[in-house]
Amino acid sequence: MMTHWLLRLRAMAWLLLGRHDAAEKAFGAMLARWPQDAYALASRSFVRSQLGRRGDAIDDARRLTQLHPERAASDWFNLGFLLEADGQLEDAAAAFWKAVALNPKLDRAWYGLGLALLRMGRHDEAMQALKRNTELQPMSPYGWYHLARAHVDCQQPDEARRIIRHLQGFEPKIAAQLERETGLAATS
Repeated sequence: MMTHWLLRLRAMAWLLLGRHDAAEKAFGAMLARWPQDAYALASRSFVRSQLGRRGDAIDDARRLTQLHPERAASDWFNLGFLLEADGQLEDAAAAFWKAVALNPKLDRAWYGLGLALLRMGRHDEAMQALKRNTELQPMSPYGWYHLARAHVDCQQPDEARRIIRHLQGFEPKIAAQLERETGLAATS
């Protein structure tokens, strides 16, 4: 009879060897014995996502957050990420909100929330989430890029220009891309 740590070691070895299908089975064996094991649920969700089985990955991520709702903000972020990729935007936004409630400094959850809200057409809320993301990750161009695009969509070209000018200081390629896509020059 294999103990928990031996099954975990086996699954990690399969992952190191790039054998995601075998790792999934090892995590499944863990869950057969310990159905509420948070590590096994999170890991199998990740592996299933890597195997292109998003629906199964979502099922594991949902189960994890239902069984252990306060365990980790990253669990909720991962669920939101999968749901957003699957087009389940309302559920994705709810998962991202839970992630930032558990950890208000989780910049990637603010970013994911902003993207989900943008896709739902909720620009004002999206801009607030993206602003928080840029406060937490000021040197990452991604939040700035989507924030500028949201300002353009909301007919706020001056704010978009301000962001383009800001990006010129550390990400000139992204700034130039925004200028091309929006038709806005930073100096106008």
